[in-house]
Amino acid sequence: MSEAIDAARRADSTADASRDRFLVYATCGAIVLLLGIYFPILRIMVEHWAAVEDYQHGFLIAPLALYFAWERRWDLEDAAISGSWLGLIPLSIGLVSLAIGRLGTELMTMRSAFIFSLIGLVLLVLGREIFKILAFPLFFLFLMVPLPQSLVNTIAFPLQLIAAKFAVLSLQQIGIPALVEGNIIHLAHTQLFVHEACSGLRSLMALITLGVVFAYFFKRGVLWVQLLLVASTIPIAIAVNSFRVALTGFLTHHFGESAAGGLVHDFQGVFTFGMAFFILLGEGRLIDVLLARTGLERAPDAAPDLDAGEGN
Repeated sequence: MSEAIDAARRADSTADASRDRFLVYATCGAIVLLLGIYFPILRIMVEHWAAVEDYQHGFLIAPLALYFAWERRWDLEDAAISGSWLGLIPLSIGLVSLAIGRLGTELMTMRSAFIFSLIGLVLLVLGREIFKILAFPLFFLFLMVPLPQSLVNTIAFPLQLIAAKFAVLSLQQIGIPALVEGNIIHLAHTQLFVHEACSGLRSLMALITLGVVFAYFFKRGVLWVQLLLVASTIPIAIAVNSFRVALTGFLTHHFGESAAGGLVHDFQGVFTFGMAFFILLGEGRLIDVLLARTGLERAPDAAPDLDAGEGN
């Protein structure tokens, strides 16, 4: 009797393994089909990354997302596969976004539709447990979608004004005569125009992406610390870009307009982005020290010693 029960259990286990394997293969096939459907939209997006320097970090997003998913491979092997009808919600959002994007020729909506459809597919076929494990890599893909130009213009101009004002204040503090008029900096012998490319939007987008990756590896499980790190990339990027504009004004005042362009200008961009990255690292180290000193951080496996202070 027991042998029959064991045989039945083995048969059920084999059937479950076959079903799970079929669902995984079906999901992979559906993703390939989804890539084929969205190929024209994705191809134009990749061309956008290559043409617009503000979004060249987009080439790194998909490989990083795959790495994040691969890193959780052991959790994926142990997770139960059980499809969820909740996947119809993001799938529907994806279809509606695609339709709206087609009608209005709005690229961001169509590109986001691909990610929504991918999320819905994983949730619908593989279930909530698998989706929880892959949630971060899936939502991370939204960082590869370029913003619409109308929104870029709305964001870039205030950033230009902020960079110009802070740069002039810095120059005045070190004794260099400078005045600001909108996004134009008037120096003693010339003037600097803070273009859209100098708004810092490029470094802001790249630094936000870097901040998300850094926060993912830093203090896992401490969500508020990770959110703080990502949010701090915005003021860091603005401050560093203002420093870059001030540095350009300083070099222009002392060495002429040639110091504001060419290789010098490109080197300033690399230097200031590196400075922003080290500021982010320093912030992470500071948070680490503060958590350790205040006792807010406890090792995950640590347990209170109930016998402490008790006599024998």
